[in-house]
Amino acid sequence: MRNLMKNRHLSGWLLAAPLSVVLLCFLVLPIVMIVTVSFWGATEFSIYPAFLFDNYEFLFGSPVTYSVFLNTFKYAVITWVFTLLIGFTVAYFLAFHVRSLTWQIALFLLCTIPFWTSNIIRMISWIPFLGRNGLANSTLISWGVIDEPLEWLLFSDFSVILAFVHLYTLFMVVPIFNTMMRIDRSLIEAAYDNGASGFQTLTNVIIPLTKPGIMIGSIFVVTLVMGDFITVRFMSGSQSANVGRLISNDIALLQYPSAAATAVVLLATVLLIIAVLLRFVDIRKEL
Repeated sequence: MRNLMKNRHLSGWLLAAPLSVVLLCFLVLPIVMIVTVSFWGATEFSIYPAFLFDNYEFLFGSPVTYSVFLNTFKYAVITWVFTLLIGFTVAYFLAFHVRSLTWQIALFLLCTIPFWTSNIIRMISWIPFLGRNGLANSTLISWGVIDEPLEWLLFSDFSVILAFVHLYTLFMVVPIFNTMMRIDRSLIEAAYDNGASGFQTLTNVIIPLTKPGIMIGSIFVVTLVMGDFITVRFMSGSQSANVGRLISNDIALLQYPSAAATAVVLLATVLLIIAVLLRFVDIRKEL
């Protein structure tokens, strides 16, 4: 019996070994390297191995850091709110109002059409639409709604948030829709039979049972927005910054230790946010 248990234990380790090697090489080692480099020193012309706290002292001692992190949180929170509202609505419609499985699949695939192109193309496509002489301003002027073009439609926080919502809403739709499809419909029928209104059923039955999907979608959206820098650069016209842009600028200046220190702080911040989100739901039940 003991030999059988040992053989099973050994076979389990052998099966897990390839995945463990992949995780070690492509996840653990890069993070270790980033943390290590974050303590190195740098001059205008060279980088030298050391164990210094200069990068972190400069990072936490600069008011720019707090301003950039605050801007990053602002983008993440606003994007999360809009993607949650849109994602939940779309998922609810697909799960409870579309009865045919064929139509559910067709409409779900329709939501994925924007992902057939790259993020940059989808993002840049907003520029001619929101520009001063773009379709949005031209239409509003022709309808008599405005007398002159709206300057804040493009190269502003509005355009950044709009691009984020466009890019990442599907990451909220998919997990919420997947969770809603697992809800036992007899629970909803029981709620109606006991006199619950549609709103009461939504708030007391559907939303609590959809929390795992909401948390997974929230993790996806928040982490993607926190690490993004291309969207902020293009859609703000380089007038706004987030932590991703801060790292990108340091890399462009060959200040790798400073970029690594910022990346470590960003990673710790994102992990803290994920830990807080996971306190609200047991995500293992969903996985």
